[in-house]
Amino acid sequence: MKKFDKDRVLLGLAAPVLSVLGALIVTGLVLLASGKEPFHAFHVMLTYGSKSDSQVYILNKATPYYLSGLAVAIGFRMNLFNIGVDGQYRLAAFFAAAVGGSMSIPGVIQIPIIILTAMVVGAAWAAIAGVLKVTRGVSEVISTIMLNSIAGIVIGFFLQDGRLGVTDKLANTITTKPIPPGSHLFNFTTQTDPVVGFIVFAGLAGVVYWFVLSRTRFGFDLRSVGRSDSAAQASGVSVKKMVVVSMLISGAMAGLVGMSTLLNQSYQFSTDFPAGIGFTGIAVALLGRNNPIGIAIGALLWAFLERASNGLEFEGYDKEIVGVIQGAIVLAVVIAYELVRRYGLARQQRQVGAELAAAGSDDKQEVTA
Repeated sequence: MKKFDKDRVLLGLAAPVLSVLGALIVTGLVLLASGKEPFHAFHVMLTYGSKSDSQVYILNKATPYYLSGLAVAIGFRMNLFNIGVDGQYRLAAFFAAAVGGSMSIPGVIQIPIIILTAMVVGAAWAAIAGVLKVTRGVSEVISTIMLNSIAGIVIGFFLQDGRLGVTDKLANTITTKPIPPGSHLFNFTTQTDPVVGFIVFAGLAGVVYWFVLSRTRFGFDLRSVGRSDSAAQASGVSVKKMVVVSMLISGAMAGLVGMSTLLNQSYQFSTDFPAGIGFTGIAVALLGRNNPIGIAIGALLWAFLERASNGLEFEGYDKEIVGVIQGAIVLAVVIAYELVRRYGLARQQRQVGAELAAAGSDDKQEVTA
């Protein structure tokens, strides 16, 4: 049993390690083809990305990436492709900022209200795709892509002076009313820039994700439907209910993505609020294989690559080379996981065959005796 557990761990680590190595090889070939020296580029990335201010940047960037990866992973575990995380978190952050800016109560009360508002809005927006899937058979891929666009239209409609927006004359932009200073979330002070306090909530979200999906009946039902909806239906699980509930939870998690920016940095929603994090979460969830620890590693790696791109630019390299690395990682992850899965399946078949052969040999010896 110990040997089996060891081999299983090694197989689990093989895919992400192979994917990163494959991405580095592809990137090195691209650099060589462009007349650049790859090992120097990797050295620059590692040196620049390991500086103290870079470490703070990586942690702050990885926080929303991690939450986005968790939101996507919830759908993946149900065999659902929630591409709408981007629209869900932006719409959630907008209404949470509007609610937070319209209130002036103690922060210990207002901060939970802002977070709950974001989760409710994100869950409600994601639930639309779930309801469409179970009632009309609409693919969640199509519906969530459309909902991303609609979310942008809704934000644009309400983010106007005289509605939920106010004109910032100094910045010449329209924003929501700023959240009062008493409702700003705490930060962790460092020698450089502060680390956002919402990183604590992100860690708690990862623990809840692991516990619910791995240690509860609901998590077992969710994973069962993801593996085989017909088998789950035969065992008494309501597949349609699980689809809607899973989208609700995924949307609620997506609602947390923008909270580190809102509560720790900007304190208001404007047209330059971070976008695209939902799509980054897809890559992070794939890299982390829907495991909370793996997703955390994927989020840190993605943030590290973004930070390292600045160092490459200072050294005369094309900043877009990091995009090549990220794209190669995503492609390599899909290939590596499939290769490892097939190897693990073949290995299990060989083990079962060997055990059956050994059992048959023992029975034959007993009959002869």
